[in-house]
Amino acid sequence: MAKPKTARSAGSAKKAPAKKAAPAKKSAAAKKAAPAKKAAPAKKTVAKKSSVPAKAAAAKKAAAARKVEAAKKAAAAKKAAAAKKAAADRKAEQARRNAERRAAEMARKKAAREREQERRRLAKERERAKVAQQKAREQAAKEKAKERERLAAVRAAEKAAKDAERAAAKAEKDRIREEQRAKKEAERLAALAAQRKPEPPPKPKPVLAEKKDGIQTTKDFDFGFLSAQREALIEMRKQLTKQADRLEDEANALIEDVEMGDVQFDEEGGEGDTMVVERERDLVLSAQARQQVEQIDAALARLATGDYGYSEHSGLPIPRERLQALPWTTEMVQERVGGLGRR
Repeated sequence: MAKPKTARSAGSAKKAPAKKAAPAKKSAAAKKAAPAKKAAPAKKTVAKKSSVPAKAAAAKKAAAARKVEAAKKAAAAKKAAAAKKAAADRKAEQARRNAERRAAEMARKKAAREREQERRRLAKERERAKVAQQKAREQAAKEKAKERERLAAVRAAEKAAKDAERAAAKAEKDRIREEQRAKKEAERLAALAAQRKPEPPPKPKPVLAEKKDGIQTTKDFDFGFLSAQREALIEMRKQLTKQADRLEDEANALIEDVEMGDVQFDEEGGEGDTMVVERERDLVLSAQARQQVEQIDAALARLATGDYGYSEHSGLPIPRERLQALPWTTEMVQERVGGLGRR
């Protein structure tokens, strides 16, 4: 819209110089008319007669000049107004373009902000989805772990129940075995008690001396001898206890083999009789070992009371050589040969 106006203003600017040439001609005519006015005094009469038309012509020329000048001014004003309008149009066009650029920049920034917001929103959604998936995986892992623990607990409970049943069965077998052993031991002790002879008359009491380290010394036996005897008794007790336990275990193993049916009891297979004999022998040897352990325990008790080394029949001191050979003995050789005691 501004370009046509600029062209019209340029056209009017080109026409203006042609109009400016007219005052130059008028001024030349005025210059020519001026000498005519100066020549008028020479012929006053002729000038007076012709002055009216000349004034009219000059006035007409002046009016024409003013009209041209007014036209020039109007053209100049019109040109200035056109230029001002063109400048205003250009300024408005520039403002419009600046506004469009600002609007485009704001739209671009807004679109960038919206894209960034959308990107952040999508990133947050992806992060939330990732967290949710992680939580779901952790929850599934926890549930699996709980299920494994539950199954492990069930298996452990089943195993414990089976172990308890086996332990109860074993305890019952051990109880029956212990009852049988206690019964046999009671029978053996009863038999020993039946074979025992009446108690002899009161025997003299040993003369007690210093008591040291749990050992009561006497006039006949010093601390060094009694301490050595105690060590020998303790060592013998360990050996005999192990021997008795081993023999009992072997006898019980034979019983278990019989219960499991590994042994053939018929006329052709003599394993059954052999195993019975071996079991009875092991039980007898185990009983003998335990009897010796009881005698050793009694000897250790006598060391603490001061009765160790004295005959339980006569109360006389037993020779040290016999005590070293049989640390638990309670009788002298003469008494045993004479039938006064067991040993």
